[in-house]
Amino acid sequence: MPELAKCVAEFRDLETMHPNFRLILTSMPVAFFPVSVLQNGIKNTTEPPKGLKANLQRSWAEITDDWLDKNEKGDPLKKPDVWRKLAFGVSFFHAIVQERRKFGPLGFNVPYEFNDSDLDTSYTMLGIFLEEDEIPWEALQYVTGKINYGGRVTDDKDLRCVG
Repeated sequence: MPELAKCVAEFRDLETMHPNFRLILTSMPVAFFPVSVLQNGIKNTTEPPKGLKANLQRSWAEITDDWLDKNEKGDPLKKPDVWRKLAFGVSFFHAIVQERRKFGPLGFNVPYEFNDSDLDTSYTMLGIFLEEDEIPWEALQYVTGKINYGGRVTDDKDLRCVG
């Protein structure tokens, strides 16, 4: 394993590497696997996300029909169907981020404290964007992924997951 870690550390000079080069490793979860190798790669897991359903249920437990039908000011929404679908999408994204944290270094290279305020802020921004005549999709994705959640992410590879 130390030899593998040394070999991967030498991959940092990306200018000399062939652009199609990929190193694919498989491993059982073991304590002696080099963390530096995990931090320099994209991780996949075949383990099912056991807490995803529970995370979604927790996010939607406090949501009422009134919240789904009205904006922050209490006025009827301009696009109620779009609001419901996108609010679910934001909740699903939040549930995935929360679940990914549980995988430790396999999920994110650095532990982050995502919380319900990230979700609430995303709902608020979604409501503001839906007041526009046309939905600014790029702005919505940028604000949710790169600012609300990505604002606390410090690792560039982790940022690709949330941004």
